[in-house]
Amino acid sequence: MDESVLQGLLKKGVQYKASDVLLKVGQPPAFRVSGVLHYLQGDKLQPQHTRELAEVVLKRSRYKGTVDDLQQYDTSYSIPGVGRYRVNVYRQRGSLALALRSIPLKIPTFEELRLPAILPQLAELERGMILVCGAAGNGKSSTLASMIGHLNATQRVHIVTIEDPIEFIHADNLASVSQREIGIDTPDFATALRAALRQDPDVILVGEIRDEETMDIALKASETGHLVLSTLHTPDVARTVGRVLSLAQSSDPQETRERFADNVKAILAQRLLPAADGRGMVLALELLVVTGTARETIRKPEGNPPLKDIMERGAHPYGMQTFEMHVREHVKNGLVTVETARSALG
Repeated sequence: MDESVLQGLLKKGVQYKASDVLLKVGQPPAFRVSGVLHYLQGDKLQPQHTRELAEVVLKRSRYKGTVDDLQQYDTSYSIPGVGRYRVNVYRQRGSLALALRSIPLKIPTFEELRLPAILPQLAELERGMILVCGAAGNGKSSTLASMIGHLNATQRVHIVTIEDPIEFIHADNLASVSQREIGIDTPDFATALRAALRQDPDVILVGEIRDEETMDIALKASETGHLVLSTLHTPDVARTVGRVLSLAQSSDPQETRERFADNVKAILAQRLLPAADGRGMVLALELLVVTGTARETIRKPEGNPPLKDIMERGAHPYGMQTFEMHVREHVKNGLVTVETARSALG
């Protein structure tokens, strides 16, 4: 199979509005549409097929090993005028497989994503930390891209992004946007984040906080007057706070609580739910804006009042909300079904 086969499959994915394309031995190519997998009619993929498709992607990447040695590898792939894809090439049961996630060419806006009205105000903060959380495939990258896009269009600032791999491409507008990719421009998040502090940034986007060192440097960046945007793979606001604190294995837990409470400005946790009309997905979002009361709750181990109570009471003027509040609103507006809501909140 040559490159034209891969590009043909990806173009079909665009026609079907697929978010992901999965290529695995033993099944036909699969498209994820509105959260559900659909298989192309035809022959099942064989080991030689996925190997050849992997070679097409790796040829465009900086992968330095041999295909036979590959176990998993993250990269990107693009077709001019069609789209960009975040790609994971991996080995399963001895054969190669590919998962390709579509990245829109256009930077999404807050309005298109139906994000809370307070997001522009949060994005324009001069310092602090904003975390966007949720499982893979729930729109975290799109939300961060919309924030960077807003700043790029409205603020004369220097933005440094650290990504694995680079997803949305930001052309300089009013802002100067420097995009660095793990494995190509820098070895890892912690090294890149430490170097970013010497690159005159106003805003730093860290694709993911994975370890204690990265979290520590991110907190130092926000403490020294930078706005830090990042993600964690946590399902809700409360467990995001717990995850941040659990990363601090070698430091004083209370000191970490104090530093995080002093620097975090907002936490967004996201889930994508099937739309009631079957056309795409709907974002359900939990939002904590860190007020003085929320800061004290994060600072105290007993956490009183609970963050959920703060979000429920903070709808006005901060636009805070829990998942339950947002999902119920979607049901009321006919955007998701009662059955979907019960499943999401169960």
